[in-house]
Amino acid sequence: MAAYTADVAWSLRDGEDFAKGRYSRGHVLSFDGGLIVPASASPHVVGKWAVEEAVDPEEMFVAALSNCHMLTFLHKARLAGFVATSYRDHASGTMEEIAPGRLAVTKVILKPQIEWDGAAPDAEQLAELHHQAHEECFIANSVKTEVTVA
Repeated sequence: MAAYTADVAWSLRDGEDFAKGRYSRGHVLSFDGGLIVPASASPHVVGKWAVEEAVDPEEMFVAALSNCHMLTFLHKARLAGFVATSYRDHASGTMEEIAPGRLAVTKVILKPQIEWDGAAPDAEQLAELHHQAHEECFIANSVKTEVTVA
């Protein structure tokens, strides 16, 4: 079993009014390798109180699904004898109301573009590699969100 950690730090800034909701949602995420990532609530959620240059939880969620799928896909492709030389994905997520006052990212669409050295998988093999990657991706296995490879 493995354990994973992340540190999240936020503090109220001078002149902000927490009681009235007038405070920056900007904060930092720190990871064990020393990486520090500026983070915030989504501008779609809190408007001007978000930090647009920072990553928000919804973006991180979509990125985590895409990242896990890519890493699992590359492993499966290698085991199948293919040589990937490039993998790019412009993943997107859709947030919807699932009940009054409750939101969820209900759908994530992955749009991978892969380049190969030598023989490339045919359409059926490619679909099977993506299926295997989805089945084994632990992030996809951890969520209820519909994940589709387009």
